[in-house]
Amino acid sequence: MKPLLLFLLFGLFIIPHSGFAQRRLEGIVYDAFNKQRVGEVLIRNVNTNQKSYNDSRGEFDILVSPGDQLIIRKTGYISDTIEIKQQPALIIYLKEAVKQIQEIRVVGRRNPDDVLDEMKRDYKKAFDLAAPREALSVGPSGAGLSIDYLYSKISKEAKNARRFTTHIGQLHEQNVVEYIFTPDFVHNLIGLEGEDLQVFMKIFKPSYEQISTMSKEELGIHVKKMYEVYKLHPNLRPLRELPDIKMDVKKEN
Repeated sequence: MKPLLLFLLFGLFIIPHSGFAQRRLEGIVYDAFNKQRVGEVLIRNVNTNQKSYNDSRGEFDILVSPGDQLIIRKTGYISDTIEIKQQPALIIYLKEAVKQIQEIRVVGRRNPDDVLDEMKRDYKKAFDLAAPREALSVGPSGAGLSIDYLYSKISKEAKNARRFTTHIGQLHEQNVVEYIFTPDFVHNLIGLEGEDLQVFMKIFKPSYEQISTMSKEELGIHVKKMYEVYKLHPNLRPLRELPDIKMDVKKEN
């Protein structure tokens, strides 16, 4: 009887948990407005704290169990939360957070360096994976290729992290430009306001390289020179922004 009793008790513990085994769930992220695939999206399992970044085609996979919650997050979009049940796959539509971003800009702009430091803290693992590694390691048996270096070059997680941190770097450069080249700064220099001010700032917005190499006085001189050009062409208007088309280009071996 004892062997039979042990077998029954073992079954009681195993059977209820068999339905909660982890599985790899695949999914795709789309823009809810234009239905294009969205890349560089963070997918985090709240229950296990596992994080994954989707690729340029919007595709991802992550380990889940029934009852887990996934948070889908990308800068410029409203975050979404999904509870895992028995879905064979996930199709996720993210909505742009245009209104929220505009409201934040009206209230006040934070120092871009502070924003970047916060992003590095929030996504420390991604920045660590994307950091350059030493190709050679020296040990008791001599020099050889570093395992960390090889992993950072060939792993999907490391490649996704590099894409993600590159995107954050581009956002940081944009924030630096907009932090210095503000409507108040331009208005005080040349007196434009309203729609004329918005048009001028779109057409003559300086690059990150210009902002980072010019002093405030030099930037002021540059703005005044551009205003002289603008006065010669008062009907000048910025080109219509083209839709963001993501191209999936495979590198040759």
